[in-house]
Order: sequence, then C-alpha cells, then structure tokens
Amino acid sequence: MAPSLPPQYEIRVLGPEHEEWARAICLHTNMFHSPLWPVVYPENITQRLYKSFQAAHYLIKHQIDSGYSLGIFNKNYQFKRPESVATGGKLYWNFVDENATESELEEQMDFPLVSIAMAYDGINELDMNQIMPLVETLPLFATIVKVVEDRDTRDPASWKPTGPRQVLMRNATNTMKAHSGHGLMRLLAEEMMRQSAAAGFRGIQIESANNAVLKVWSNPPEPFKGTITCQFHTMTYEEKAESGETLYPFRPADLPIARIYVDLC
Repeated sequence: MAPSLPPQYEIRVLGPEHEEWARAICLHTNMFHSPLWPVVYPENITQRLYKSFQAAHYLIKHQIDSGYSLGIFNKNYQFKRPESVATGGKLYWNFVDENATESELEEQMDFPLVSIAMAYDGINELDMNQIMPLVETLPLFATIVKVVEDRDTRDPASWKPTGPRQVLMRNATNTMKAHSGHGLMRLLAEEMMRQSAAAGFRGIQIESANNAVLKVWSNPPEPFKGTITCQFHTMTYEEKAESGETLYPFRPADLPIARIYVDLC
C-alpha cells in the first residue's frame, strides 16, 4: 500500500504569496543539505546562500506563475514570532550576517510551508538571460545543464512540447530538514504526476542531483513510466584544461546526476 500524507500536512498549489518562502526552502536546503552544492562549494555557504536567494527570484516566480508548482503545508504550524501571524508567515533573513548558521537561518524561516515541488509548462521556456545571475553564484549549475543536454540523444521532436499542457518541466524539489524522513518528497512527486496527467500533460521531465529524487522519479507508480534518458557521475566526469591537465570539477561530490522523463499516458 502506498504511503499517505500524514494528517498534519496538506498539499496546495503554490501562489505568489509563497514565492519568498519557496525560494528560501530551495536555497537553504541546497546550500546546506544537498549532496552536491555544499560539497563542491564548502566555503562561505551563508554568503553564497544570500546571493543565490536574490538571484533565484525569476526562476522560482516563473514556476509559481505557471500554476503547476506544489507545496506541502504544516496545518499545525506554531508561529515563532507574533508578527508573522498577520501575513500567515514571514522570512527574517537580514542578508547581512554572513556568520549566520544553518540552524539560525532555519529558525528565521517562520512559515508553514515545509516542502516544495517546482514546475512550469515546457512551452513557456525559461529566459536564460534571467538565469545567469544564479549561474554566476553556482557556476557548476551551467556545467550540469550543458552535460545533460549533450548526453541526451533523444530526437527533440520525440518529446519536446509544441503547445501548452504537453510536457511539464520539473525544477527543484526540497523539504526542510526538520520535516525530512517522512516521505514528503515522494508524496508530492506522485501527486504532481497525478495532477499533471489529469490536466492533459503527456510527460514530465526532471533533472536529479539527489539519489532519493532519482529513485522516486525513475520508479513512478503505475500507470506512469519513468526513464533515465541520460546521466553522468560526479566522481568520474572530467574536463581538459588548456594545459592538457585532466580536471574533475565535481569532486569530491559522489553521486549520479540524471535527466528523467516520466510518461503519463
């Protein structure tokens, strides 16, 4: 029997009022708890978090504006500060204290949203010029995009959308550390699959830099089918420097990075 959502949680479509919260969860989780980013960029994590947060506004807003991004909310959430009640939650990062710790920053995230699954309709492509500030804070993000594109040997005509509600593009799935271990990522992923199929989408594409995400999306529940269309491993991926030296830019991170396509029909 498939696991069900614990009673204190509910899944809702994310709206504009949740953009800052979703962005905070995305960047806080990636900078401190990802098996990739804090490993390849271990220095000045809080400073990089602040810069990435500012740079990711367009990416998160684009996906929320699509109407297809989902979040899990804690219905029993108790606000930490009374001033958060008026707006239903608030983020208190000051973007000045670069010595703030992971736990201090999480304490300043005073809102009921605990897990996100971001997505947008593939026909409304991202404006890469507006993504560049984020790439500048995480240069290997651009490497991932290029390597995955180069290794995906599918004929674009076989999967790319030609109109709305054909292919959903999944980008970012994150759960706050305090709520991890309850299977929320899987539940949110499978709900997105069901909702997308009901809306008429024929497929969902996602890039994974996390073993748990790879497992969930490549093994969806029936009648859906997940296929790993391409992948590479961070320990063995290499580049050649102008000097001829072999470089391993993702080491010491040790995980597969994959593109997955889920057939919904």
